[in-house]
Amino acid sequence: MSLSRRNFVIATSVAAAGSTLLSACSSGGGGGNGTPNAGATSYTGAKVTIGTKADSTGPAPEIDGAKKGGTIYGLAPDDFSHLDPQRIYYAYNSTVALLLHRCLTGYKIDSSGHQKLVGDLATDTGTASKDNKTWTFTLKEGLKWEDGSELTVEDVRHGIERLWAPFVTESGTYVQMALTGKGAKWRDAYEGPYKGKHLDSIVTDKAKRTITFHLAEAKPDFNFTLAMHSYAATSPKLDTKEKYDKKPAACGPYKIKAHTTDKSMVLTRNKYWDPATDSIRNAYPDGFEFLFGIETLDSTDRLISNQGNDQYAVSIYKGVPAERIQKVLTDPELKKRTFNGLLTGTYYYAINTKRVTDLKVRQALIHAWPLQQIRQIYGGPSAGDIATSILSPDIIGYEKSDVYGKLKKPAGDPAKAKALLKEAGKEGVKVVYAFPQDPTYNKTKVVIENALKAAGFTPVIKPIDSTSYYDQIQQIDNSFDVMWFGWSPDWPTAYTMIEPLFDGAAIGNGQNNVSQTNIGWINDAIKKNAVIPDQTEAGKAWEALDKKIMSEVAPIIPETFTRRFYVYGSKVGGAQFDPNFSATLLYKTFVKA
Repeated sequence: MSLSRRNFVIATSVAAAGSTLLSACSSGGGGGNGTPNAGATSYTGAKVTIGTKADSTGPAPEIDGAKKGGTIYGLAPDDFSHLDPQRIYYAYNSTVALLLHRCLTGYKIDSSGHQKLVGDLATDTGTASKDNKTWTFTLKEGLKWEDGSELTVEDVRHGIERLWAPFVTESGTYVQMALTGKGAKWRDAYEGPYKGKHLDSIVTDKAKRTITFHLAEAKPDFNFTLAMHSYAATSPKLDTKEKYDKKPAACGPYKIKAHTTDKSMVLTRNKYWDPATDSIRNAYPDGFEFLFGIETLDSTDRLISNQGNDQYAVSIYKGVPAERIQKVLTDPELKKRTFNGLLTGTYYYAINTKRVTDLKVRQALIHAWPLQQIRQIYGGPSAGDIATSILSPDIIGYEKSDVYGKLKKPAGDPAKAKALLKEAGKEGVKVVYAFPQDPTYNKTKVVIENALKAAGFTPVIKPIDSTSYYDQIQQIDNSFDVMWFGWSPDWPTAYTMIEPLFDGAAIGNGQNNVSQTNIGWINDAIKKNAVIPDQTEAGKAWEALDKKIMSEVAPIIPETFTRRFYVYGSKVGGAQFDPNFSATLLYKTFVKA
């Protein structure tokens, strides 16, 4: 599917930008990535750094004006599909996991949206061997479960080992593959923890509070991987196997008090959570009450009206819909109750290099593509920023680059495209463009078709039913030249953006290298960059690779870094954008006096 499963909810609407921000209030004029949100709190892809032991030491920094007490209400159309941490991969589920579960590492986010990877359960972000195949973490003291029992390294190990349980099918698979070296056949290496056996590749020392991972392959960013909720701790004594998904034990600041599926869920304080052990979460409210089954337009209207308990409410994951974005952004008082941010990842159009074999033709497509007109249909600058690279702003190493001058001519450069086609001897070449049928894309296809004609192409437009869209374009023998697509990383290093999309090993039915790029120097660079130990230096290498791929291969047409707006009740303080899950950062909210 487009976009990683971790951020699946972003993709379920087919077009996050179009379906949520269509007809937003902006002329969309000009070629820049203007800031249409003055007066609102905005986050635009703050870069991630790696924190120190001091950064990992609790408590979390206080928020000005915050106080403890009260209840924050969360509104959403859907219930959380999973609460068992090992079954959490979708971003929406992770929004509540941040309140209940803890991993070895996590992200410390300040009021400006800047992130630091820090130790969460661990005292720091871990110690790696020189070859980055051995990683050791030490647990903080004073960690407990909601029943008061001690949280130990054995609980961390169990959380990972239970990923082999047959009922766990939704998790990330990175750690399993790294521990076994068996790739997609990682399950063959271990039968799971319920028969009394442990993984040989994980060693724990309860007395020293250490856990050591012996990896089959070098992973310099393994500490980022361990921040995913799939790898949260689970106590073997409290593990109820399949039933754990309904009411898991908490080690975070809140625990589940009541849950009526598809209707509501109530969280109350976990009295055994010690803020001194937690540098990430503030946990000001006494509890949260989540109300499900409220469609996005209805919840937005409730938050705008600001009556009763809705004064203390937030939208958990759904942004302001198209029908209300103009009202929210043009009413000064409403605008004060908003925040927004760029979603993780990049929307783009994959060029099938197996079919479009001439580099000049691919470059002509990039010059021809009408990014400004497309974004205008999405809602103009309020819908997001025009993308000009593979990497998105939230990735370590990202630098704004524009190899093809798209920011200067975002409407397209038909003259340049025609010149390239003439040089290639491909004037009038047929181009088959595929897109998922959707009201928004039915509009963008018109401007795309017109732009291709103006640039000297012969466009063939192929709308595809949205339910089978990814199944069709992810076939290696598909008959499409250009395909709408997108990708969101599982953690903010460039490996998780470039490897799935441009490694020759990622070509195959159901795989995400939709452009079918298979070039030796790209494959070699991915392997080389993946083992650079310093992530800052690795980021520079990935950024250089991004530019080289765009310049010398041109396998995609970057489209947008999508923006999402949120509105919240007047009695909610601390509401801000979660740059990892594109949601409301619930653990920083508080009830205003």
